[in-house]
Amino acid sequence: MWTENDGCLVREVKTKDFVSAFAIVQSLIAPSEAAGHHPDIAFGWGYVRITLTTHDQGRVVTQRDRALAAVLDAVLG
Repeated sequence: MWTENDGCLVREVKTKDFVSAFAIVQSLIAPSEAAGHHPDIAFGWGYVRITLTTHDQGRVVTQRDRALAAVLDAVLG
């Protein structure tokens, strides 16, 4: 699931194609907005990479990141 590396939590999800990856990205927007905490998201054909860090704390993993990771896990299933 999530790995912690260089002050970030990272999760990568494999998808069957670009459209599926885009749909996953769309599903992450509302919960991120509701939390007021926004991940960096990279996606393309076959993958979505979500990176969480708290920039205003000096690019470290905080409780806000862990809380949003749990919410996003629920969305991703």
